[in-house]
Amino acid sequence: MTTVTMTVNGKSVTANVDPRTLLAQFVREHLRLTGTHVGCDTSQCGACVVHVDGRAVKSCTTLAVSCDGAAVTTIEGLANGAELHPMQAAFREHHGLQCGFCTPGMIMAAVDIVNRKGHVLDEHTIREELEGNICRCTGYHNIVKAVEAGARAMAPGAAAIAAE
Repeated sequence: MTTVTMTVNGKSVTANVDPRTLLAQFVREHLRLTGTHVGCDTSQCGACVVHVDGRAVKSCTTLAVSCDGAAVTTIEGLANGAELHPMQAAFREHHGLQCGFCTPGMIMAAVDIVNRKGHVLDEHTIREELEGNICRCTGYHNIVKAVEAGARAMAPGAAAIAAE
């Protein structure tokens, strides 16, 4: 067993884990944060995307011990209490989900896209950037609309503009 310490959704956590424990297993089984889904175990579907030190990673192929000392954000850590993150709200408002299995990973990937590419995203960029996330229920049209709207809503001052 190896001791791992990290900050998950703003809270410090320490646990003894088998060195082979995947980050997805750690957050789901040890921390009971079940919003992170595992759909493939091969890093193909993107349902397991979380942020490690602000960057999107596929947690089904990331060892928990490699995140020792890191800051991890899961889908549960995006909202501000009862107030949804702008990307979460955009997915709800633009019907960017059907069964919801891929949605947490899509949202986490989308936030990462905005953080890397900015608040103005075109359809081509969104589709290209989401290539590693698979949805088996939709044609991606509403997901793309949701990401575009969420990106705009994440812009500084967007909340003040929307409230006017």
